[in-house]
Amino acid sequence: MFKKIFNDRTAGWIAKLLLIAITSAWCYWSIAEMYHEGWWGPFYIRLVYLIPGVAFLALTLIGIRWPRLGGWLIILIGGAFTIFFMDIHIADGKFSMERDLTGFLVSGPLVLLGALLLVEARNHKRRAAAGWQPHPKWWRRNLGYLLALVPPLAIFIGLSVFYLPIVLTRVDDGQRGTRLIEGSGKTLLWAPEGPGWNWRQDYGGYPSWNMIALYGLEPVGMGDKPGYGWEIGRFSSAEEMAQYNVCLYLSEDGLTLEDEPQYIWRMPTVEDYASAFARHGVNAGCAWQGPGNQQMDCTILPDKETPLWAPDLEPIYYWAAEEYDDRLAYFVSYNGWVNRTLKSGGNPRHSYRCVREP
Repeated sequence: MFKKIFNDRTAGWIAKLLLIAITSAWCYWSIAEMYHEGWWGPFYIRLVYLIPGVAFLALTLIGIRWPRLGGWLIILIGGAFTIFFMDIHIADGKFSMERDLTGFLVSGPLVLLGALLLVEARNHKRRAAAGWQPHPKWWRRNLGYLLALVPPLAIFIGLSVFYLPIVLTRVDDGQRGTRLIEGSGKTLLWAPEGPGWNWRQDYGGYPSWNMIALYGLEPVGMGDKPGYGWEIGRFSSAEEMAQYNVCLYLSEDGLTLEDEPQYIWRMPTVEDYASAFARHGVNAGCAWQGPGNQQMDCTILPDKETPLWAPDLEPIYYWAAEEYDDRLAYFVSYNGWVNRTLKSGGNPRHSYRCVREP
C-alpha cells in the first residue's frame, strides 16, 4: 500500500491539499489582521499584513507548478524556523543549545510537506517518461491551481464584506485634546495627546505595563528599572502600579509630567474603558464580568473611534490598571475584548490613556 502511495499521485495531492489548508489559514489571519490591526495611517501599512498570506500562496503555487523547487524551498524554510526557535547561547563559557517545541511544531510539518513534494516531482518525471499527458479539460488540468486560489479569494471577499462597512465608516472628529466622555454608569475626563495618551517612546514604540507602573520609581522615567524585567523574572505589581504609575505625575491639564506626583490623574480600570466604549457617537453599553471573561457584554459592537481612540494611530489596545497575576496584566481591545500578556510585553499597538474624575 505504502509503495503504491509513493509511486502514484497520492503523495503529491496530500502535500498540495495540506499546503492549500495552511495557505488558507494564513490568508485568513493576514486579511483579518489587516482590517483589525492594520487599518490606520498610510495605505502601505495595510499591505504589510498581507505578506504572510501572499508568501504562502506563492509557495503553494510554486509547489504545484514546480514540485521539486517548491519541495526544497519548503524544506529550507522549515529548517530556518528550526534554527530560529533554537535557544542558542553561551553560558559559563560553554556553547549551549535548547530546542523549543514551537519550532518543531512549525518546521516538522513543513519538512514533511517538502519531502512529499519531492516524491511528487520524482513521480511526475516517471509519468512523463511513460507517456502521461495532461487532462484535455481545462479545469481538470488546472484543478490544483483552482483549489489554491479559490479559498483565499473567498476568504478575502467574505472578510471584506464584513469589515469594510466598519472601517470605512469610522468616526474621527480630529480632536486629540482632553475629552469628557459620558459613559455607561460613569462620566470621566480622558487625557489629551501627550504623556498621558499615546506617548511614543524614543525607541519607536509605546511603553509596557511595567514601564507605566514603575515610572515614579527611581530613577524616574520610562526606562528600565534595576531589579525588574523578564530576564530575572520580576515584574511590577498592582501595588506598585497604584503607587508609581505615570498618570500620577500628569499636570492638571494633562499636557506635562511634573517632578512629583500630583494625584490628579490615574490609570484606568477595565471597567473605566468599558464604560467609554462607543460606536458612531453612541455608547456601546459595555460591561466586564471580571476575570475569566475575555469578551465584554456590549449592547452594540464598539469600534476604534473618537473620542476614546485615535483612529489614525497604531494603538488598538489600552493597558488597564489591573494585573492578572505576578507576570501578566490586562489590556483591552477597541472591539470589547479583554486579554492579558506579559507586563514587560507590548508592541506598537499597545498604549494607554490616563483618566480622572471631572
